[in-house]
Amino acid sequence: MAALSTSVFAQKPAGNLSPVDYINPLMGTQSKPDLSNGNTYPAIALPWGMNFWTPQTGKMGSGWQYTYDADKIRGFKQTHQPSPWMNDYGQFAIMPMTGHLNVSQDGRQSWFSHKTEIVKPYYYSVYLADHDVTTEITTTERTAQFRFTFPKSDSSFIVIDAFDKGSHIKIIPKENKIVGYSTKFASGPLKNFRNYFVIYVDKPFNLTRVYKDTVLAGDSLSVTTDHALAAIGFKTTKGEKVGMRVSSSFISLEQAELSLQREQGQDSFDVTKQKGRDTWNKTLSRVTVEGGNIDQIRTFYSCMYRMLFFPNKLYEIDKNNKIVHWSPYNGKTEPGYMFAGTGFWDTFRALYPFLNLVYPSINKEMQEGLINDYKEGGWLPEWSSPGYSDVMVGNNSASVVAEAYLKGLRGYDISTLYQALLHDANNEGPRAAGRRGVEYYNKLGYVPYNVKINENAARTLEYAYDDFAIYQLGKALHRPASETDVYKKRSMNYRNLFDPSTGLMRGKNEDGTFQSPFNPFKWGDAFTEGNSWHYTWSVFHDVQGLINLMGGKKQFVTKLDSVFSLPPTFDDSYYHFVIHEIREMQIAGMGQYAHGNQPIQHMIYLYNYAGEPWKTQYWARETMNKLYKATPDGYCGDEDNGQTSAWYVFSAMGFYPVCPASGQYVLGAPLFSKMTISLENGKKIVINAPKNSASNKYLNSLNYNGKVYDNTWLSHSALQQGAVLNFDMSATPNKQRGTKAEDVPYSLSTDK
Repeated sequence: MAALSTSVFAQKPAGNLSPVDYINPLMGTQSKPDLSNGNTYPAIALPWGMNFWTPQTGKMGSGWQYTYDADKIRGFKQTHQPSPWMNDYGQFAIMPMTGHLNVSQDGRQSWFSHKTEIVKPYYYSVYLADHDVTTEITTTERTAQFRFTFPKSDSSFIVIDAFDKGSHIKIIPKENKIVGYSTKFASGPLKNFRNYFVIYVDKPFNLTRVYKDTVLAGDSLSVTTDHALAAIGFKTTKGEKVGMRVSSSFISLEQAELSLQREQGQDSFDVTKQKGRDTWNKTLSRVTVEGGNIDQIRTFYSCMYRMLFFPNKLYEIDKNNKIVHWSPYNGKTEPGYMFAGTGFWDTFRALYPFLNLVYPSINKEMQEGLINDYKEGGWLPEWSSPGYSDVMVGNNSASVVAEAYLKGLRGYDISTLYQALLHDANNEGPRAAGRRGVEYYNKLGYVPYNVKINENAARTLEYAYDDFAIYQLGKALHRPASETDVYKKRSMNYRNLFDPSTGLMRGKNEDGTFQSPFNPFKWGDAFTEGNSWHYTWSVFHDVQGLINLMGGKKQFVTKLDSVFSLPPTFDDSYYHFVIHEIREMQIAGMGQYAHGNQPIQHMIYLYNYAGEPWKTQYWARETMNKLYKATPDGYCGDEDNGQTSAWYVFSAMGFYPVCPASGQYVLGAPLFSKMTISLENGKKIVINAPKNSASNKYLNSLNYNGKVYDNTWLSHSALQQGAVLNFDMSATPNKQRGTKAEDVPYSLSTDK
């Protein structure tokens, strides 16, 4: 069997395919609330585009807007949904149909088959069997084009659904035009929220109707109600193609028209489609891979596709070519950048580090967007969908802001962002902004277990790392030691929760006693979507300090090993049912290792700090092989805005940002025989591993720019100068390389 695996690994894909051709946008779509294989949907969009489009199989308002196991399509939906748990905003749907006109979701839906689906990042096509209509979609950043192929019929229709919670539609027959807006959103409150849309059809209308819900609104061509819909109709000949141009804006109908002209002009459907394909290839080709098998290449680029969406642009370009945005904080049109659709609890770990390495210019825009978040709302958002969402824990905007500057981003107002970090670190904000329990944390050095603040231990551990990020940024900005030392001291607060009797992190009461009883397999409670076995490793900035608490490297490695050797025992009593994250750990066959959720994803790389890097190499490859594949069930839990994908992409590179604010990447071992990363500054990072195979997964030696390199970490600033990394791979681990004290990655305890 090993020989077979090796030969498969060596196969090269046939044909001369471009990176975008390997992507399966359906990766992760075979999901449901109690078991996530990704909880994704096929997003037809451009990288970081303002608007996405997706076929809609779920009912209006369902976060599961497209699921692979569904067999009917209700419409084609504009979406901004970052995850089903966050649901959507800025949404409306379009659906062609024939025969008896029924605008309701169930009345207009049609059976479809994946056999007739063509799904590309820039293009979607499907045959709607009940209506004998083929629908095609292609997109720009803020607009879309549709092409419907109708049968011979005197009853062909297109339905536009502006959804409930307050919407408006108006038909303008003389211009073959429909305009309207939707106000539906899931996460708020949002001030003055409207998503305006403009639609042009290239065929005159024989029939025009508007509806209040499903009730015909008389002879009117305009309706404003809770749930507005419209239908247009015409006769079609067999195979007749009807085109539609669509644009939307959070600012105004005029702005939507402007974006339509600017982004489409007179481009045909096929020209827009080709431009979209070219944009994806240009963006993806910053990272090229060679070697590996077809499944690994598909998985790699499918993960990259998912990483290049969030956070998505919320800004628009006005008639004077100025960057402007609708503000979710004050409801006004404001100057400058704005982004939405990301939770820093997930994405600070690897998604933002990837942007800083490969696409720093887009992250510079995102940093400027954060400045506007703070100026307009008074806080940095910890989960923006859009604005302030009350979900997850931590103050991880500190990591996102600090890391960007520490890794070289310049040309924006870092002093305002630094003041925002200080403000949010010392105050409890609206919803999830700032720090819940901050008075306890600053006074006691932890958020207590018994003061009715949920997930208190998780908050403490994340605040400690966030304090380290603030300390690092403060130093880089030459702030006085009297200011930065406060955060350096607080970054050691993780030690307050370490329980020597169990060797694990544990909730602590206000009086200094540990919570009791304590079950390290209990999910939630003191922790967030995990248990003590998952969160104990959340000391990103001082792994050596954690090693010391555990009694040394041997005990630390034993504890790491236990994560994989323990059975997938769990206690779900905090939730009163088995949450999907628990089930995903249970069925993965990797013990207590819960890769389907974010808190433990860096843990595999911690073997490097304790002198046994070959175990990192083994488990990283094992996780890539077992838990990822470019198929509808291809993730092992929620994909979460690019983070779980970023773990795979970094691991395939052969290194991972355990501590983003340290400026280092911790070594694993690469997946492909060659990878080339083209940096924005014109330099290249070339990763060679010619002996790589299914069996040769261990790093025997590393040659860095022609010299033997024994460290188990790489410097971001050094990689920015360009690098050639030659990995000598072998089937057996080299237990001497990277084992000396001076070889290990950064820890604050040993910072000189």
